[in-house]
Amino acid sequence: MATIHVDGKAYEVNGADNLLQACLSLGLDIPYFCWHPAMGSVGACRQCAVRQYKDEDDDKGMLVMSCMTPAADRTRISIEDDEAREFRASVVEWLMINHPHDCPVCEEGGHCHLQDMTVMTGHDRRRYRFRKRTHRNQYLGPFIAHEMNRCITCYRCVRFYNEYAGGEDLGAFGANDNIYFGRHQDGVLENEFAGNLTEVCPTGVFTDQTHSDHYTRKWDLQFAPSICHQCSVGCNISPGERYGEIRRIENRYHGEVNGHFLCDRGRFGYGYVNRTDRPRVPAWRSQSKDDPVELDVDAALGHGGSALRAARRIIGIGSPRASLESNHQLRELVGADNFSTGISAPEQAGLERMTELNRTCGLPTPSLRDVEAHDAIFVLGEDLIQSAARLGLSVRQATLARRHDLASKLGIPTWNTDAVKTHGQDRLHPLFIAYPSATGLDPVAVRRHALAPNDIARLGFAVAHAIDPAAPAVDDLDSDMAEAARTIAQALKAASRPLIISGASLGSTSVLDAAGNIARALARRAARGGLMLVRPEANSTGLALMGGHSLEWALDELTGQSADAVVVVENDLYDRAPRDRVDQALAKVQTLVVLDHQYTRTLARAHLALPSASFAEGDGTLVNLEGRAQRFFQVYDPRYIRPQSRIHESWRWLHALGASLHRRPASDITLDDVTHGCAEAHPMLAGIVEAAPGANFRIEGLRLAREPHRYSGRTSMRADQAVAEPRPLQDPDTPFSFSMEGYSGHGRPRQQVPFAWAPGWNSPQAWNKFTDEVGGHLRGGDPGAKVMPLIPGHHDYAGNLPDAFQRQPDRWQLVMMARLFGGDETSSRAEPMQERAEPAHLTLSERDAERLGVSEGLPVGITADVGEVVLPVHVDPGWPDGLAGLSGGIGGGWANGFMVELVPAGNRHNRPAGAGEARPWNG
Repeated sequence: MATIHVDGKAYEVNGADNLLQACLSLGLDIPYFCWHPAMGSVGACRQCAVRQYKDEDDDKGMLVMSCMTPAADRTRISIEDDEAREFRASVVEWLMINHPHDCPVCEEGGHCHLQDMTVMTGHDRRRYRFRKRTHRNQYLGPFIAHEMNRCITCYRCVRFYNEYAGGEDLGAFGANDNIYFGRHQDGVLENEFAGNLTEVCPTGVFTDQTHSDHYTRKWDLQFAPSICHQCSVGCNISPGERYGEIRRIENRYHGEVNGHFLCDRGRFGYGYVNRTDRPRVPAWRSQSKDDPVELDVDAALGHGGSALRAARRIIGIGSPRASLESNHQLRELVGADNFSTGISAPEQAGLERMTELNRTCGLPTPSLRDVEAHDAIFVLGEDLIQSAARLGLSVRQATLARRHDLASKLGIPTWNTDAVKTHGQDRLHPLFIAYPSATGLDPVAVRRHALAPNDIARLGFAVAHAIDPAAPAVDDLDSDMAEAARTIAQALKAASRPLIISGASLGSTSVLDAAGNIARALARRAARGGLMLVRPEANSTGLALMGGHSLEWALDELTGQSADAVVVVENDLYDRAPRDRVDQALAKVQTLVVLDHQYTRTLARAHLALPSASFAEGDGTLVNLEGRAQRFFQVYDPRYIRPQSRIHESWRWLHALGASLHRRPASDITLDDVTHGCAEAHPMLAGIVEAAPGANFRIEGLRLAREPHRYSGRTSMRADQAVAEPRPLQDPDTPFSFSMEGYSGHGRPRQQVPFAWAPGWNSPQAWNKFTDEVGGHLRGGDPGAKVMPLIPGHHDYAGNLPDAFQRQPDRWQLVMMARLFGGDETSSRAEPMQERAEPAHLTLSERDAERLGVSEGLPVGITADVGEVVLPVHVDPGWPDGLAGLSGGIGGGWANGFMVELVPAGNRHNRPAGAGEARPWNG
């Protein structure tokens, strides 16, 4: 700690910070542009000038840039010094010379850091009267819009894109006062984190194209704290709504999970919420298979209750994309013995194994913030940028952190970015990857081993044995792999905080066991390491903790007519099982009730279809891959703009359906009721109650506001329906109000912040006002509660070593490859995501392509027990022989480990009788 004096007052600060960060952490306002909490200082904009004095007797001092000056003990500065204020005002004026001053038409208006800093410095007059420099804008893809004329040359964009995120197709061109930030030619920004430019850029150069298509000012958006549903990382987001549609998603700061950044799937994949073909009212189809008839709620529940009462037995099929509350209510409706998770048996076995390993491996599961502090990482069977992108970004920062370690030995502060980078050069913490194809982290890895799943597992087992000879040995490992195992083991043993990462992408429990053995071997050495296991979907972790039968079990029960009714919650069975098998099961069903927020093939067959709420329209709890239970809250009530809609959370529908089934009066149920019920029924989930405050939480007697205090136009929003303004909707489930009335400040610490705003700070940089220190944690505590505690003690090693992979002469082992864009069931329905997604394809090695007589782009027929699909070939020179890589998003029951036949499309025979048909989601 250090004591600094600011305008005559003494403050205790972190002496490792620069003056800008120290002052901002104290709540003092200093304008800045080029500095960013996650990227340090480069001193490019000269906006953060303050006057520094040598000692208490110095009355002259000198101007210094606070972002490039350490917060050393006994430092004396003045922010309010007249010359410093004049200098800062003149800097803004210089930077704005060529700016078009187009705030009224700029998409950044109202949450613009440049606007905030201009007001803060007092610059309010344009004196430049000459021709302004202009640029031609570029097409950068469906996510990002480009307006270079607004640039103030702060260099934040290229620093984030190139250095932090690892992108290679955005650069700075030109010199002096004619700098251009863009690509060498028009084209889609390739990096998976490009969307962060919309928040990193302090002006309107890079803006959200998906928001521009239906633009609304920030102050006219209604927000709620939410959780991204597109993968298992559990990033915190702030969705904004207007007129019953999500208009944009912004990053919601979380000190332990996503920090300042999101991946592009999480930021731009919300379009499925706004689809016009969504189910919005209940529909009933009689057994005669007539067209469905729309019903109101009471009639729908009456039909559903009567049909379920007539059933001999009811099966419930849940979903890993549904909340814990919805899955729990389904389990309560049908009984524990009749509940299926809706997950295939192999995937469920993998999830159960991951839960066991996270609790018994001896090493804790780190948060994403913790990941960045690990100094040696081994990734088994995951392409993290595709399967858990935000985790991949943290792994990249962990490798780059060696620069900070090296710089600290020379006394270079970590915030001095250019000095740290120059000294560190390409010296990185070791990262090893074992995965069949190239990954997004290969550029910062020591080596990637292109292996089949069994061989990845064998390498992992060998690494564990090299760390601890008591772990099972791999006796027949070839010399190259044995040497690789020793190299990886040495790096992990030499590290102070080694990290093992694996997951479900390859569908191999052997790979998971190998990762667990390495973790146990490290734990027995008293290593301060960690084990991170990647799950496939948003609530895969929570559903595994809840338990239940597999999807195959449910389909068998229905096919065998052990049950004649089924209730399916937010799950398209056709995307998880072969079409023929689902058809056979549903053909035997007398009553099929489906709850979903998307029109799926399963919902199309329902006798009773109930429109459920998406994440934006409902409340619930998810558990992310580190075992952190987090609550998402309703952003808007769909009935306000569309009174004819009857959309409700699945858990609310199921509660009412249960009352109708048992002829009980329909009682009110709240989120707190169902969350407590879930926690009581499942001891492993007892901690979910602490994930967020209950509906009675208040600050100074006030609810929390969903709307900024300048929110406007509420009266006119329903003017086409009625002139009178209705009473604002009441929310019995949460502490939030559907209005601007309520607490929205930063003075009182709180976890659940719908949107970041503070006086004078409208941009995303307002998050600095809500944290204990800049880049630290929310002052009210980071949201969520851990529910997967580590069981102390040493546990036995797994000994199920697989045989080495052997290529077969006429069959290939299928590997399902994760895809960030278009690889999940919901975001793939968003139009911008469809435009960004690559077409599905089949990956083969050069030798296998030559054996088949095919080349790049030619179609190949792929046949397995689940059906047949034709895809173009991608030839990968580094791909292992004998494997066939199928890009994600195919659905239809295709899974890892299948042995498939490949035939060039021109030579295919007729499809086998009864074979199912696979297709990409939305294909």
